[in-house]
Amino acid sequence: MTKILFPAIDLKDGECVRLKLGDMNESTVYNEDPGAQAKAFEDEGFKWLHVVDLNGAFEGETVNGKAVEAILANTKNPVQLGGGIRTLDHISHWLDKGIARVILGTIAVRDPELVKQACKKFSGKIAVGIDAKGGKVAVEGWAEASELGIVELAQEFEGAGASAIIYTDIDRDGILTGINWPSTIKLADAVSIPVIASGGLASIEDVKKLASPECKKLEGAITGRALYDGRLDAGEALKVLQL
Repeated sequence: MTKILFPAIDLKDGECVRLKLGDMNESTVYNEDPGAQAKAFEDEGFKWLHVVDLNGAFEGETVNGKAVEAILANTKNPVQLGGGIRTLDHISHWLDKGIARVILGTIAVRDPELVKQACKKFSGKIAVGIDAKGGKVAVEGWAEASELGIVELAQEFEGAGASAIIYTDIDRDGILTGINWPSTIKLADAVSIPVIASGGLASIEDVKKLASPECKKLEGAITGRALYDGRLDAGEALKVLQL
């Protein structure tokens, strides 16, 4: 199975940014035009796009809707979207707009039954976002930690029809220290739902690790800062995953 490398567009105030350790006050703007960035990633050969409405994640509703629509208008690639999506109507709204997969994070902790309902109603279109801080699940745009364990939450959705689990280690996000492979692989081994690694992808070595037999259960990984900073060459990374 060819792994998917998902380039990330994190939206804050209508711009493409990267946060450091999930801190909204520690953001770097990489592109003021999210639509152009989406097209650039498609031109580089990427086949999917990972988009997060950061303002929405903190406020519990879509804030960067116009930027998301600009992205959809500028790329043919499927887009998965998270951040502030908390109701069935909200999910339906974005799927109708052309989003391929909706990521549910905070609501997966607050109301797991709604997520299960969404998985059933929108078959194959729902991913569960599990964000971890200090080994526990974080919610509300990473601002608040819960007492819930990562594997415990993931297993809640076994058999529900979730298309993927996107697992982010916040303690590594945006600081280029490498993906937390032991924790990610442990999670993938504990569930049958495909897992996508996120947080800290630093270099081509992480991509080679993703392509290794040890990570055979992973669907892919998300890359952000390393790609924007030029530490990761898109062509080289995609070639590794196609070998």
